[in-house]
Amino acid sequence: MRLEMTKKTDLALKAMRCVGDAEGETIAGRVLAEKLGITTHYLPQVISPLVKAGWISSTPGPRGGYRLMTALTDISVLAVIEVIEGRIEDQGCVQRGIPCPDFDLCALHDPWQKARDAMLVELAAATIEENVRPCDEMVDPRT
Repeated sequence: MRLEMTKKTDLALKAMRCVGDAEGETIAGRVLAEKLGITTHYLPQVISPLVKAGWISSTPGPRGGYRLMTALTDISVLAVIEVIEGRIEDQGCVQRGIPCPDFDLCALHDPWQKARDAMLVELAAATIEENVRPCDEMVDPRT
């Protein structure tokens, strides 16, 4: 049984907060990558889905960078997870890894479904603004 968030999703959530913390200003890609502790070459892999979702704008060039287009209070943690990881659908039985057949439900089928549904409700209600630490409070991963 695995309930985990990928590093890319973690970085996307942090990137959303860092861009949001710029308070309407454009943040250079080099600066954002430094704040996230990643390379400028990896940054587009994290940011591109957020740009495609319309939450962040991207301006190329030496004076370019990233700017928040949607308030952090309007973006749920679940929405970011699904933009990065893909739509969360019934990923199957906790025991088998595939959906339980109706004629042979696993022992934990009902409580697992209830727990999963409750988790999705919580993540959908959790906003970036309220749940992701401000950028200046994030621990530098290189230290």
